[in-house]
Parts: sequence; C-alpha cells; structure tokens
Amino acid sequence: MIRAATQADIPGILTLWNLAIRETLITFNSVEKTEQDVADALRDYDAFLVAEREGRIAGFAALFPFRAGSGYAHTKEHSIMLAPSARGQGEGRALMAKVEQRARDLGVHSIIACISASNPDAEPFHAAIGFVTVGRVAEAGRKFGQWHDLLLMQKRL
Repeated sequence: MIRAATQADIPGILTLWNLAIRETLITFNSVEKTEQDVADALRDYDAFLVAEREGRIAGFAALFPFRAGSGYAHTKEHSIMLAPSARGQGEGRALMAKVEQRARDLGVHSIIACISASNPDAEPFHAAIGFVTVGRVAEAGRKFGQWHDLLLMQKRL
C-alpha cells in the first residue's frame, strides 16, 4: 500500500534511510538522520510517501524543492529508497507514480533525480519510468574514501 507518511512511520523510515547512509553509495551523505530530521521532512516536503507491506515500511519517496528561488518553483527534486527485500517488487514504480501525480497536482513541470553513479540500479530504474540522463558531475561526492560521480536525470511532466 502506498500512502502519505505519518509520524508513526518515522522509526521505519529511519531504519531504511540510516542503513543506506551507513552501508551503501545510494547517498553520499555520511551523517545519519534523526527523528527530528524525518519529522521536519514530513512537515516541509511537498510529498513524503511510504510503501507499506505487511505492516512494515518497505520504502519511501519524497518530493521537494530542487533549488531556492522563484524561477525554480516548477521544478522539483525527488528521492526514493527501498528496502533490499522490496526491490524488483513494483513498490518503487508505485511510489514514483504517486510522487508524479502529486507533482502534477502542484503544477510541476519537471522532476529531477540526483543519482549516485555508484548505485548501479538507479539509472536503469529511472530510465524505465521515463527519466532521461541530462548530466553527470564528475567526482561530486566523497564517501568510503572514494570520489563518486553524480548523475542528473529529468522527467518532464
């Protein structure tokens, strides 16, 4: 089931997010999220959705401003994260469909995905749902003692 995240979902969201921060290159961030960080995101983001399976958070997706300034009001960035056991099960597509619908409801023109090039599943996933690669920033992030490129993908709505 895909639904809006609530305060009760914070522990499950933290489990997924912090696992990715600690153990993967899905994100370049190396500072774990706190309950307050997630509570702030639930309050401030344009959308924060969860995929719930058997009473557990299997993934989440969020929609938020791409950049500050009124000229960017119709462009948003998104983030999506799935539990390893949820990958390839359709939850990612379902989450993104709801994120895109929310973006359309807000009058968003395009969604940007900022993707770690060291995350081999991210680019094909986004391409399969209509995103196109529009840029690559070489060595934009550093994690686990190595430099990593950032891929920029875009979907015009």
